[in-house]
Amino acid sequence: MRAIAVVGTKKSGKTTTIENLIRELTRKGYNVAAIKHIPEPDFTIDTPGKDTWRYAKAGAKTIISVAADEIATIEKGSTVTLAALLKRCKNSDVVFIEGFKKLVALKRNIPKIVVVKSPEEAANALDSFMPIIAFSGPYNTENLKFEVPYADGQKNPKKLAEIIERVILKKKNFLSQAAGNP
Repeated sequence: MRAIAVVGTKKSGKTTTIENLIRELTRKGYNVAAIKHIPEPDFTIDTPGKDTWRYAKAGAKTIISVAADEIATIEKGSTVTLAALLKRCKNSDVVFIEGFKKLVALKRNIPKIVVVKSPEEAANALDSFMPIIAFSGPYNTENLKFEVPYADGQKNPKKLAEIIERVILKKKNFLSQAAGNP
């Protein structure tokens, strides 16, 4: 499994980029997972008043909801690490991480796609995120002459997916190289 963080400012196109990459890589036969961090402190995926919510209010810490085409696990009150979240995706070829920007910023074992809206965001990203495998987003960084390639994940997700395949999925030792291990 390979984890790839997609980072950028609000409304830069991160979610659409991930959505398009999931579609493209799934079409190519990869098993893809996604982790989305929601920073709002009072956000709940559970619906107040519904049965699963009532079970949690009664004291259940883990609630599993099963429907015809979906299984959802709701865990209440647990602080989970990124490593624990990634373990839950262990059967995936690639996991996209959206959010956790500060947490993933300098983790060299997690390559990044940086979605940018301006040349300033691109320049700042070079100082903030390591390693960057591609720039994407509304601002095309090609004219900045960075060594990092640019591929618009919204307009040309196929090109961005090819970068991911070339750099991450087919290069098995990328993560150990990025981490500085032999």
